[in-house]
Amino acid sequence: MAVQYYEGVGRRKTATARVRIFPGGTGSIVVNNKPVEQYFPRVGDVERLMEPLKATGSEGRYNITVLVKGGGVTGQADAVRHGIARALLKFDPELRPVLRKGGFLTRDAREKERKKPGLKRARKAPQYTKR
Repeated sequence: MAVQYYEGVGRRKTATARVRIFPGGTGSIVVNNKPVEQYFPRVGDVERLMEPLKATGSEGRYNITVLVKGGGVTGQADAVRHGIARALLKFDPELRPVLRKGGFLTRDAREKERKKPGLKRARKAPQYTKR
């Protein structure tokens, strides 16, 4: 028999996270088959992705598995956060006002701007020389 889970897809920059929450768990979080502290060793990343759980008061009530691809460390952590919020919303639609107020449901649409020809980066122009 299959175990019931709720899935949410989170995105940030070029990172995509597929998050599954299993109700009635012990609170373990596994990211790409590694414990969350091992996958995200930097100090603030684990706290950042736990924010939707803290806002809804549901930390420790779900087992969470995550498959995340693309982007860098911060983009992946924010994608996981977005995915957790969406999965919680599928589990309990009444959490929408709390998640919306915390800003967890809004996809951060900021992407890297492309480099333009003749410039050093997207907007930085070469220094002007008079002589």
